[in-house]
Amino acid sequence: MPDLEADDQKLVTLARSSRARIQAAEGAAVRDTDGRTYAAGTVDQPSFKLTALQAAVAAALSSGAEGIEAAAVVTDQGLLKGASVHAVRDLAKYAPIILADPNGEVLEVLTR
Repeated sequence: MPDLEADDQKLVTLARSSRARIQAAEGAAVRDTDGRTYAAGTVDQPSFKLTALQAAVAAALSSGAEGIEAAAVVTDQGLLKGASVHAVRDLAKYAPIILADPNGEVLEVLTR
């Protein structure tokens, strides 16, 4: 995998931090089209469940973001959940979604 640009590496770092802070299954971060970042972890409550990326997108939208420029997910499962991809694709058809392991190693970058 090629090296990430600094802004994209920041997303991976934020996602790793979110995951570690609450000991969640996943951590995620997004950058909106204004350059603001939002991070979140998996939400697993009896009444509702969100992937980390769904939660990060929801945080961005509830803060007034009009679009997503890039996203990152950190998980030890090695794959992106469909719901996570759809959360980003609802706003940005081609925004890169970076998948990284808990050590921050990039496993994949989805652009579609």
